[in-house]
Amino acid sequence: MAGPFTGTPVGEALASARIALEGAGVDTPKLDAEVLLAHALGIDRTRLFLDRDAVVEGPAVRAFQVAVRRRAVERVPVAYLTGTKGFRHLELRVDPRVLIPRPDTEALVEWAVAALPRGARVVDVGTGSGAVALALKDERPDLEVLATDVSPGALEVARANAARLGLDVAFHEGDLLAGLEADAVLSNPPYVETDAVLAPEIARHEPGLALFAGADGLDTYARLVPQVAASGARLAGLEVGAEQAAAVRLLFPGDWTTDVGRDLAGRDRVVSAWRS
Repeated sequence: MAGPFTGTPVGEALASARIALEGAGVDTPKLDAEVLLAHALGIDRTRLFLDRDAVVEGPAVRAFQVAVRRRAVERVPVAYLTGTKGFRHLELRVDPRVLIPRPDTEALVEWAVAALPRGARVVDVGTGSGAVALALKDERPDLEVLATDVSPGALEVARANAARLGLDVAFHEGDLLAGLEADAVLSNPPYVETDAVLAPEIARHEPGLALFAGADGLDTYARLVPQVAASGARLAGLEVGAEQAAAVRLLFPGDWTTDVGRDLAGRDRVVSAWRS
């Protein structure tokens, strides 16, 4: 994206950015340009289209140019450029220490909100930004919500999100359940095959620790499910990747009943399980 934008109408600035992003192979150039410009201007994205005479000027010029360049050349995800990502009813702060929350994961929260009994003690395993744990506490304040992660950096992000949002979730550093007792366990664990070919936004910038789980993507489930079964928990909800649901269901002992829930795109997304 060449040339200054001082005094340039918003529409022209967006068109120039869209062309640059499209030429770089970005999947959603129009949307990304709008989000980045709104962020640079410090306004809501919808306001870009309310004032047709608005111009890009002042500090926003440089901020927008740098953001578009980083998105196009370095393929930095938009959420890392803006530092925020919406999830359910929350606006979360995110950075490269954590996986960017996806809309697909909202299916896990939706299941938990409906399925968990009042007052249950719930552990969110591998919390990352805290998305699942915080959304659950926001929508079900009756629950006691705890969350774990092996990454100290991720826990810093999650704790900061909890403090900013005023949500009472207890965070613990440790592997999987980290020895915590629970009535129910939730997790969006790493489930990508080690040799999977990923989009550059993911491969270059998102934390591999939160993505990869062995040759078939099932390594974390193979360790987690036995811990869940031995923990005394009676309910579990696990996000799964494409074509993994059947294999994950088989990991649960015979005294557990399992089911599969779908995301908004109709794909198998959540393996739910309960002790018979």
